[in-house]
Amino acid sequence: MNTITLDGASLTFDDVLAVACDGAPVSLAEQAVASVRRAEQAVQRLLREGRVAYGITTGFGAFKNRIIPPDQIEQLQHNILVSHAAGVGEPFDEPTTRAIMLIRANTLARGYSGIRLETLKLLLAMLNAGVHPLIPQKGSLGASGDLAPLAHMSLPLIGQGAARFCGEVLPGAEAMHRAGLQPIRLAAKEGLALTNGTAVMCALGVLETVRAERLSQVADIAGCLSLEALYGTQAAFDERIHRLRPFPRQQDCARYLRALLAGSEFTRPPNSGDIQDAYTLRCIPQVHGAARDAIAYARWAFEIELNAVTDNPLLFVDEAADAVDVISGGNFHGEPLAIAMDYLGLAVSELGNISERRIMRLTDEASNTHVLPAFLTRQGGLNSGFMIVQYTAAALATENKVLSHPASVDTIPTSANVEDHVSMGMTAALKLRQILDNVEHILAIELLAAAQGIDFRRQEIGPWARLGQGTGAAYALIREHVPFIERDTLMYPHIEAVRRLIADGMMVDEVNRTMGGRAK
Repeated sequence: MNTITLDGASLTFDDVLAVACDGAPVSLAEQAVASVRRAEQAVQRLLREGRVAYGITTGFGAFKNRIIPPDQIEQLQHNILVSHAAGVGEPFDEPTTRAIMLIRANTLARGYSGIRLETLKLLLAMLNAGVHPLIPQKGSLGASGDLAPLAHMSLPLIGQGAARFCGEVLPGAEAMHRAGLQPIRLAAKEGLALTNGTAVMCALGVLETVRAERLSQVADIAGCLSLEALYGTQAAFDERIHRLRPFPRQQDCARYLRALLAGSEFTRPPNSGDIQDAYTLRCIPQVHGAARDAIAYARWAFEIELNAVTDNPLLFVDEAADAVDVISGGNFHGEPLAIAMDYLGLAVSELGNISERRIMRLTDEASNTHVLPAFLTRQGGLNSGFMIVQYTAAALATENKVLSHPASVDTIPTSANVEDHVSMGMTAALKLRQILDNVEHILAIELLAAAQGIDFRRQEIGPWARLGQGTGAAYALIREHVPFIERDTLMYPHIEAVRRLIADGMMVDEVNRTMGGRAK
């Protein structure tokens, strides 16, 4: 496995996934070593000169004007970790925790934060050894960054808190001992450097953006399989239509839909008397394309944030002028991320909304003009068929409407009104994760229902009728894991089986592989 080398400026989405999900090792680039040492020396110079610098020789937040005596500087940095570790709720899973540690280390590697090289290397050693701090999910306002969760992340560095190591939850000091690592005593600026930034929001944003990209393609696949089950027409995906409203990702979506349906014998010919479909089929490129826009925006925002310096204050060393400037600013404020995640949550909710309406059409005999039997079962009455799975999809879609209320328009003053506007970016991130969970299940239900509809259609048009190039691969994969539902049976295991095909990427990978690796 390739080592991911941090220089503070070139971390990518793929790097985050490699470290978070695959356990790739991490090292520090030589130029980062030099930059970190330069800032470390700058902090020592500030102390020698007795300069007043926020968080180095002063208290934090509303205590910014309280001068700290030199003999209490190290205690100040210790105190920020123990006092700020006030998070609550379930801890993050290990991939998210690893992503948080990686992104925070990458920020510190830029050399503007004033952390010592030995402290940064210890954080990376924890990551490489699999010492994963328990980080509660709730407690961040998203400005001054993610203070509480990052404090929890940092506690094992000083032998406190708790961490998961080799599958066991241990006190922080014991986890470090078992990994062969020695906790340290923090020096000036280090507690603030570790806790003041957007690494937690950014980690969730990266992981959920990648997930949204995958779900976007699954939504296209599910929509096309539903269209075939409902005897829909491909006419609305004609390239000429989309050239006249040239949103790039609407055009991309229409192109992908045409590829998925290429060669299908299940769709309605253009010379049919039924000339157009309901919006949930006809407007897939417009709705799914708009969601793709939001996903692309999120990727753009988080690609920038991955290599941003987001703590405060920042140290600017001018070696030529033999000068050090300490500048307080607001790069820790999570507003760009909060807005991106709110936008993304809204867009993914729409993928769930339109999917749920297609599920309704698959199960409602009147709405699908009797192409398919009521609730996708032949013995309706005795059997309920897919009646209640549509209820589940409706419940999830409705929950998403509540979750889609933007967190970024809310704020609550803190720290004696010094921190008087906050982003609520962590709330946006946690809501986004819930929305994606729900849509993953909704799309699983649509794929399950559409495959059932395809089997009913086959009974009418013949067993050898061809599905589209991409939808045929999706149908075959579903049938490898879930049978045709002849009569009422437990449905939740089937929903979960299809959800796993979505979550592990198998659905998208298999469909795109069958289409010759066609671009999404």
